[in-house]
Amino acid sequence: MTNKTTKTEIMDKTTFRKIFWRSFLLQGTWNYINGSGVGALYMILPFIRKLYPKPEDKSARVSALKRGLAYFNITPALAPFPMGIASSMEEQNKNIVDFDPSSINAVKASLMGPLSGIGDSLFWGTIRVIAAGIGISLAKAGNILGPILFLVIYNIPNFIARYYGLKYGYELGGDFIQKAYKNGYMKIITKAAGILGMIMVGAMTFSTVTLKTILKFKMGSMSFDLQKILDQIMLGIIPLTVTLITFWLIRKKVSANKIIVLMVILSFALSALKIL
Repeated sequence: MTNKTTKTEIMDKTTFRKIFWRSFLLQGTWNYINGSGVGALYMILPFIRKLYPKPEDKSARVSALKRGLAYFNITPALAPFPMGIASSMEEQNKNIVDFDPSSINAVKASLMGPLSGIGDSLFWGTIRVIAAGIGISLAKAGNILGPILFLVIYNIPNFIARYYGLKYGYELGGDFIQKAYKNGYMKIITKAAGILGMIMVGAMTFSTVTLKTILKFKMGSMSFDLQKILDQIMLGIIPLTVTLITFWLIRKKVSANKIIVLMVILSFALSALKIL
């Protein structure tokens, strides 16, 4: 491991507070292109600016900004943890000559699924339900504490998760990465994180891209349902095909807006023809 410079403490109290408060705006620009990617970049923007403050750092700063815009989708309360790790890795990328920048987004992607599984169950399925139950029961009785307790019960663990997630994500991330490079584990971790990230993207494609055909046809006295036939071949084959075509168009530098317009036109046309 060859250092460019001595590792400095970029994450001071002011930068930490900025990232923490910005984490509450994570989903303000959620979209179908990169999920909460814009919000994630806005979240760690103060850190990147402090990491690359000089005019001669422009190229490295732009590269870090582009990495920050990668697809990101996670339970908002747990977002500071992977973003803390990503911040630490960005710092390591500046300090270590042979650091692999692609490992930053690979690690982020690998954490999205597992943390969302925990976060959605804990915050949406448990804490919010308990808070709403208490709040509604008091509000029905005309007690002003109803909405207040709802907000307090839900947001206390929310604030704690965000604060300590960012703190330990940054602190543990840096130490872990340094040890991983010294022991030669970083390449293995990067590859494993990339594989896990692709698995999660595939799972998200199956669960979020809902597309089915209603086309039916007859051959003699027998009738066939095309969707059932396709399901027997492979579940989700139509959404997968559409996703792969979209990915191919993106690789061909077709703009996202053109792809969206194309999808809308095709959806109307195929629906009118009673194919979808």
